Amino acid sequence: MNRWRHLLSKADRFTTGIIISVILGLALPCSGGVAEAFDWLTNAAIVLLFYLYGVKLSRESVIAGLLNWRLQSMVLLFTFAFFPIVTPLLRPIFEPLVGAALYSGLIYVACLPSTVQSSIAFTSVAGGNVPAAVCSASVSSLLGVFLTPMLVGILFSHSGTDSADIGLDTILKICYQILIPFVLGQLSRRWLKNWVAGHKSLIRWNDQTTIWLVIYTSFSGATVSGYWQHLDALHLGGLILICTIILSLTCAVSYYSSKALGFCREDRITIVFCGSKKSLAVGAPMMMAIFGHLDNNLLLPLMIFHQVQLMICAQLARIWHKQGADTGGY
Repeated sequence: MNRWRHLLSKADRFTTGIIISVILGLALPCSGGVAEAFDWLTNAAIVLLFYLYGVKLSRESVIAGLLNWRLQSMVLLFTFAFFPIVTPLLRPIFEPLVGAALYSGLIYVACLPSTVQSSIAFTSVAGGNVPAAVCSASVSSLLGVFLTPMLVGILFSHSGTDSADIGLDTILKICYQILIPFVLGQLSRRWLKNWVAGHKSLIRWNDQTTIWLVIYTSFSGATVSGYWQHLDALHLGGLILICTIILSLTCAVSYYSSKALGFCREDRITIVFCGSKKSLAVGAPMMMAIFGHLDNNLLLPLMIFHQVQLMICAQLARIWHKQGADTGGY
């Protein structure tokens, strides 16, 4: 009983931290030099996250994650096929709630790759297949550099999309934040693996703190920039509703289809978290590269979807964490 309460308190702490981060981002947003400091801190936390995962994961488990082609295929299927197909199909039903311009933003969201840091952190909290999550989320981001402009070109009808050029800077940013820290962690594993194994609580705090920082900085940016002032309550409610429905549908279909195909519990968790989420961090610079500027009608749905996915996935992680503790992981 004490062990159960201990595990549940950790999950409650995680959810409470997300709620506090949202409130602080709305009520006490950071700006100027403080915002720059938080951006630097968030980037540092992301780098540390992947470095510690590199230290923690054995080469054998990483190779096994890469070779798990069935799981990787499922994640890519939902990220780059299910989303871009379902979202336009639902347009006649949901567009009246938000208008044509904002629904175009939802279609742009559907074309983006999976978010990386929070997908892996949620997978870790929920007891999923972390090595496979590292591989899936990283591969999704890398492929998104090439697949996102192509999907936008197919789903959008204006000419500027066809000549999109993502550029080398986005690719380098992914390498700096994800691949290089992970590789460095792998290289230093022989010296630090025992220390990391003995400080699992510290690793868990790093996972959760990274998500809290991402939530706070993104909400702060929206508040300071005045995005909330340019949207009436009906459109905002419509965006939240549509994002919730699309995300819930994706999570349900990915979970039950992977279960029907015989994936184990850990792999199902990984497929849901890596295949159902969209990256704000990658989406904003890609928007600049594809369209030449930040369009509020595209950026706002991305921001709303980003927050909705964090809240819903936090609850899923909490539930699966509790189920894993109660059933021994089965």
